[in-house]
Amino acid sequence: MRILIIGSGGREHALAWAIAASPLVDKLYCAPGNAGIADEAECVPIAASDTRGLIAFCRRAAIDFVVVGPEAPLVGGLVDALEGERIAAFGPNAAAAVLEGSKAFMKDLCAREGIPTAAYRRFGDAAAAKTYIAETGAPIVIKADGLAAGKGVVVAADVAEAHRAVDAMLGARRFGAAGAEIVVEECLVGEEASFFALVDGANALPLAAAQDHKRVGDGDTGPNTGGMGAYSPAPAVTPALEGAVMDTIIMPTVRAMRRDGRPFKGLLYAGLMLTNSGPKLIEYNVRFGDPETQALVMRLKSDLLPALLAAREGNLNQVDLQWYEDAALCVVMAAKGYPDDPLRGSEISGLDAASADPEVKIFHAGTRREGDRLLADGGRVLGVTARGPDLAAARERAYRAVDRLDWPGGFCRRDIGLRRGG
Repeated sequence: MRILIIGSGGREHALAWAIAASPLVDKLYCAPGNAGIADEAECVPIAASDTRGLIAFCRRAAIDFVVVGPEAPLVGGLVDALEGERIAAFGPNAAAAVLEGSKAFMKDLCAREGIPTAAYRRFGDAAAAKTYIAETGAPIVIKADGLAAGKGVVVAADVAEAHRAVDAMLGARRFGAAGAEIVVEECLVGEEASFFALVDGANALPLAAAQDHKRVGDGDTGPNTGGMGAYSPAPAVTPALEGAVMDTIIMPTVRAMRRDGRPFKGLLYAGLMLTNSGPKLIEYNVRFGDPETQALVMRLKSDLLPALLAAREGNLNQVDLQWYEDAALCVVMAAKGYPDDPLRGSEISGLDAASADPEVKIFHAGTRREGDRLLADGGRVLGVTARGPDLAAARERAYRAVDRLDWPGGFCRRDIGLRRGG
């Protein structure tokens, strides 16, 4: 098969690495890719947002199957456009991708279907939102309704901070149209986990769970980011808990979307809070997580490609994925200044030494080549990922690799995995 992966981040590098190993693959492309993905696939300079360019390339290169990585093209209808041209694609269409594209839609669906989630209210008026916040008190969570590159959520410790978040979103329109409406919800207490399931419109196949670290600084301090590290398995997600998540969250969502004429096909990523009263849904993403995918692919025994094809074709009930019992952990190396104003163009060296251990894989997120030099070209730049017999061993290997990198322009958290004693 001739496969095209769309995207340029660490998630897409991890997917490319896994898919490239499939015996079904004759040729693998990635658009636009990055310096690391170029080791797994032929990169083509077409932006993920260039629908016409991507379709033209698929025709020219006789692409059999497209795997869409990022959320923005999914929400924007890229899968609709591809399938409309009879180009098979993995990922939800726009009508189903609204689960991530609109937090208000997701919360309303939860309310209708009795899916456990935080209590919430929707607002388009700043004054009304502030009145509600003052009456409810803090801590409280303020979310932009639409896509905001992982930065549209504020967990406000007090009412004043919550009011400032409302002003930034509804007043100053910090997130543009994505913040034209906001969701104000209760602040859930517990342990967070990331739960992934492949969905074919009617059936769902749970994948290995993971846990990530969103805040930029050690000890979960500083602003939220797209993710500073992750590990899998998630010890808190026991088989019993997985069953509860499938029964009370994933399958009710799948059934409701199908009933409402929005059948979901692709990867459903549930951000969970594991509370004293059971798992509750924080949010849905409609694509693989980043950096969780880096950890997941290091543990996957099975060929990933047939499972992605089955999700598109509607026969996931015939798929049985196998996983290594080992743990895997990913440490994100970010450019200084991230998440606000990352420094671009700094040189990175030492990758050969860092990846000398066969149980270590360095996934690229924001990199580019300039001659023989590897340069940082984004906020999150590398995902240093290692596998080991347990979480502590995986963590030790990953940080040993981090310490072998020579990149003064980068930084990372030093406590990935420690919340579980790794």
